[in-house]
Amino acid sequence: MIWKPNVVVAAIIERDGKFLLVEEKADGQLVLNQPAGHLDEGESLLDAVVRETLEETAWHFTPESLLGVYRWQHPAKGTTYLRFAFIGHVTHHEASRALDHDIVRTLWLSPEEIRAERARHRSPQVERCLNDYLSGQRYPLNVLKDLQKLAASAATQSIV
Repeated sequence: MIWKPNVVVAAIIERDGKFLLVEEKADGQLVLNQPAGHLDEGESLLDAVVRETLEETAWHFTPESLLGVYRWQHPAKGTTYLRFAFIGHVTHHEASRALDHDIVRTLWLSPEEIRAERARHRSPQVERCLNDYLSGQRYPLNVLKDLQKLAASAATQSIV
């Protein structure tokens, strides 16, 4: 059997000193997480983080930079996650949009409030991403190379 990690994306969004988080049901508990979710087949990382943020928060997200790539193995499940965390801003909110079924609510919390809820974090990645963001860590989006999109763009250009 071939081992494969789960690829996930997460959005790190700050507004007026507070960060957008979701309270969600996971493994029978209410936990806190950044808006995050799995990469779908054929989807780019950027498309995935925009989609997941909208589905989980009803906010339209614009990625501006890559915060980092994080590997974490769930201690109970043994599942390994590769998290691509993106920094960006939200534009418009669809207040009437239904959120993903596991999402209870969205919250805007300060770093202190997030740290005070450490026991309810979905994973250690929540606080690590917060700390890396606050330390100023940033990478340009052009470090990501989506060869599928590059090939499609080249094919379109050769037709013109």
